[in-house]
Amino acid sequence: MPSSSGDLNASARGGGRSVEFFDRINKASIVMLAEAGLVPRPTAARIADGIGQVITRERASGSPRSADYLDFEPRLIAVIGQDASRLHMGRSRQDIGATIARMSLRDGLLGAFGALVASREKLLAIAGQHKRTVIPAYTHGVQAQPTTFAHYLLAWESAVARTCERLQQAYQRINNSPLGAAALATSSFPIDRKRLADLLGFDGLVENSYDANHVASTDSSLEVASALQISAIQLGQFAQDLHAQYAAPSPWLRLSEGKLTGVSSIMPQKRNPAALEQLRTQCSIMAGEMQTVFLLSHNNRPGMFDSRSYDPVPSERPLQVFELFRQVLDGLVVDKDRALAEVNADYSTTSGLADALLRSADVPFRIGHHFASNLASYGRSHGLKLNEIPYAEAARIYEADVKRDFPLGEAEFREAISAEHMVSVSKGIGGPQLAEVTRMLADGHTKMKSDLDWLTSRKDHLAATESSLDKAVAALAAGAVGSTNR
Repeated sequence: MPSSSGDLNASARGGGRSVEFFDRINKASIVMLAEAGLVPRPTAARIADGIGQVITRERASGSPRSADYLDFEPRLIAVIGQDASRLHMGRSRQDIGATIARMSLRDGLLGAFGALVASREKLLAIAGQHKRTVIPAYTHGVQAQPTTFAHYLLAWESAVARTCERLQQAYQRINNSPLGAAALATSSFPIDRKRLADLLGFDGLVENSYDANHVASTDSSLEVASALQISAIQLGQFAQDLHAQYAAPSPWLRLSEGKLTGVSSIMPQKRNPAALEQLRTQCSIMAGEMQTVFLLSHNNRPGMFDSRSYDPVPSERPLQVFELFRQVLDGLVVDKDRALAEVNADYSTTSGLADALLRSADVPFRIGHHFASNLASYGRSHGLKLNEIPYAEAARIYEADVKRDFPLGEAEFREAISAEHMVSVSKGIGGPQLAEVTRMLADGHTKMKSDLDWLTSRKDHLAATESSLDKAVAALAAGAVGSTNR
């Protein structure tokens, strides 16, 4: 049950990394208090030494540890006496909790970011192998136009990259410290909030002390949850898109047999796309968990118990989802010949025919579009694929519609309805043509490298500040004299 002050979710007070973050906050506080002269250095040294003793004893015991200061303080007092309470000078469980939440947010964010970058690396690698692999693409669930598998995968890489961008932008706002804000209006002690921020690896402050604990704590969580929820929707769509291929007797895209697929208990021929179903399911669960973050804050007053948690955005589910996504990518099997046959079995190149009539014979697009539509209707009614319609019959249909000679020779007509040709003559930025796909691949690798560098720099910064903090505490504790219960 929560304490009478009800300032934090009791279920989040122990476990995970919350206690580690709480330990760092205590270490940073005593270093700052000593440096600022707010606690006499000999006393600060004893407190620093006592913090280390409590941490060591609790870890050695193996019993659950608490990140609630009111649980911690009696243990510190038992080690060094009543001077232990000086550690809490100018602090509240409110700003401690808000700080732990931000440290949890940035930790989870960096983990998710790293997993997403790994999936982007896989997407780019597979796309690089399929720059010329022609596949069917769909609108309204119906085959629409041909594209390449590389072009298709690069669309998803762009989507994942946008999530990475959202997380980077969120990190800039999350990595600001609320510590030293006290309950909401700071205190009468000249707490050095900037020094506390530096010691904990924050880039700056949530300056307004009321905002720090009660307003920013909500929207910061929502910002991360929003980015992850968007990603869940994206990856769920990807899973469903791939799953749709399994409706065909001979899919052009499937998963490799093994751990990603399941077999029927009664139908021996079946290879169920279990990983795709699991990915879709986990994405739905993840979207729901992220929506819960919104619901806990909706129609709620600032500072209320409902949304106050040390781990405000679930961080395990995104890692599971992103790892499963990477495994699915790793298990993709593309049958190039079947993909092209799927394209040729339908009429998705007729828009290329309409374009060719306009491009080479100046036939107004709507006239060419109408002819191509009639040609498709003719072929379907006669059980013919587009490339099986005789040239003479195509010319007859055009001349009957337009009352003019068909302006394309047979070679031009065959080329215009070729899927490979339709892809290759695309001219627009971001299209499936080889030059654009190659360019987008290069851009994707460049952006991914930049994102990896950003992730490395953030992790290195946090590791360096943690190491620096530990050294500062150790140096301070080394001056302890007469510490009790040693």
